[in-house]
Amino acid sequence: MIRGWARNWGATSAEVTRTYPADNYLAGPVERLTRAVTVRAPAPVAYRWLCQTAVAPYSYDWIDHWGRRSPRILTPGAEKLAAGQQLMVFTLVDIEPGHQFSGRSFPAAERLFGPLAGTYAIEPLDDQNCRLICRLVLGSGRFGATLLAWGDFVMMRRQLLNLKGLAERDARTLAGFGAMTELTP
Repeated sequence: MIRGWARNWGATSAEVTRTYPADNYLAGPVERLTRAVTVRAPAPVAYRWLCQTAVAPYSYDWIDHWGRRSPRILTPGAEKLAAGQQLMVFTLVDIEPGHQFSGRSFPAAERLFGPLAGTYAIEPLDDQNCRLICRLVLGSGRFGATLLAWGDFVMMRRQLLNLKGLAERDARTLAGFGAMTELTP
């Protein structure tokens, strides 16, 4: 059983109990982990940065990206996600542009981590703020699931905080120019 911060970091009780698409991708007993941050940026800006995970991991680059720095500017076209596309350790299954994308682990990732599924979502709070939420679903009953949960906590925390910082930076920059529609998917 995974407990404490490794299970849920930054998530409200409503976010933890909510059902996400990834909750339905694995059969049998599972562990559900929820991580979340508040982003002081409009949802379209945060979602566009979330789509950047198609380009780089945005966690600890020296571990996850072979020492190369994740881009600090938006990559054109990265927001055009498609079912079947591989993203991090997932093959995308469900995409709701501007709101969420979900996937299930592909075979090479499953050999390393076991079966996984995940949903990344942006939930608007108001016109200028949103929540960035990740639900990770792991096949339970395996010792590796507990290790993965703690390792993921460290890496995902860094990823969400990096994406939050970049979205907030761009929101401050774009707000003065009225250019928010440029980032809308």
